[in-house]
Amino acid sequence: MVLLRKIPDLETSPKTPLLSATIINSSSSNNSESEQSPQSSNRFVFNEDNSTNKIDRISVMPSTWKSPSSSSYKSLAILSGHIGSVSCLALCGEFVLSASQGKDIIVWQQPDLKKFAKFGHGDGSVKALVTVGNRVFTAHQDSRIRVWKVSRSSENLFKLVSTLPTTKDYLGKFMKQSNYVQIRRNHKCLWIEHADSISCLAVSNGLVYSGSWDKTLKIWRVSDLKCLESIKAHDDAINGLVAEKGKVYSASADGKIKIWNSIQGTNTSHFLKRVLVGHKDVSLNSVIVCENGRFVYGGGSDGYIMGWEENQGNGDWNLVCEVKAHNMSVLCLSFMGDYICSGSADKSIGIWKREKTGGGICNVGFMTGHEGPVKCLQASLYSVGGGFLLYSGGLDRSLRVWWVPIQDEHKKKKKLIDS
Repeated sequence: MVLLRKIPDLETSPKTPLLSATIINSSSSNNSESEQSPQSSNRFVFNEDNSTNKIDRISVMPSTWKSPSSSSYKSLAILSGHIGSVSCLALCGEFVLSASQGKDIIVWQQPDLKKFAKFGHGDGSVKALVTVGNRVFTAHQDSRIRVWKVSRSSENLFKLVSTLPTTKDYLGKFMKQSNYVQIRRNHKCLWIEHADSISCLAVSNGLVYSGSWDKTLKIWRVSDLKCLESIKAHDDAINGLVAEKGKVYSASADGKIKIWNSIQGTNTSHFLKRVLVGHKDVSLNSVIVCENGRFVYGGGSDGYIMGWEENQGNGDWNLVCEVKAHNMSVLCLSFMGDYICSGSADKSIGIWKREKTGGGICNVGFMTGHEGPVKCLQASLYSVGGGFLLYSGGLDRSLRVWWVPIQDEHKKKKKLIDS
């Protein structure tokens, strides 16, 4: 199934009413049913020069593979209370933040997952959020970024302190015609403004990056909230962003992941370093970066997860992973150590383990329970009983908490020897 160019704001009415309790503990694994994943096949990579290269190293799931027992993956809780579909998640110290298309943001306190606070503002649903120190940046459908300050000394724990672009930024630029850009016929706007929904945010080295359906990537300075740069980054909507170690990775509906580098010694100027090309006419909806930028993985609207490895010798990138992960579009990716988690429009969550060498991935199970597409995932650093917590937000308006076990290779070998 191929989605439209923009990730749609799918609204689904749950088949059954949402549970009214804030937290529902689950002692069983009824929401974690096993599923068999389809077999994948070799594909070609389409390069910028329209040449094709056959992939030598590709991770293909064996047709005989079967998922492990569903008891390995436990649904710990179902959190309800959002007005609309859950669109994004973020960790903020001891809190988990979940936002929805209903404009509301709910703060859950770890590890007991009690509802701690609720806030929200604006004319558009919340599309993305990131945390920087004691501030939270939220991106909205109304093309604005809102900045919230976290303070325990105030009755209003999350206080709105600014909206981007700031008034100061506007006043410094609106008089000069050179600061305006053409966004469509007979319509211009300042280059510091997004002209469509802001779909994703990332933060690194004192900068906040915003990607939009208007195809642009903008860079904001955290210290004074000034817009430093705007890049015409893609030929279609930007759906996912990752920023780390001076590099920015943007995934787009044009089927490409682009890697941007900042000029050495400055964070204010970025240039295109590499283009990773996915499947033809397939939107890339999400991107993650593992092992300090050595591996990049993208989730596509055709249900595939694709991965690339950087050749440390010459800086080139090789396609090392191409797996038919879901029957429908992969909407989100998250990772914890060697584990990659994928959320899909088919309502399931896939758990994948990365190979020690080569960058391939192998499926170790699926989790089901959401009554709508899984729109966002966030792995937690909290270690629980030899595993980690995974939060998932769905278009069924619920936030679910899962326990994902981590396989210990030493224990596994010992068990084989003992048997």
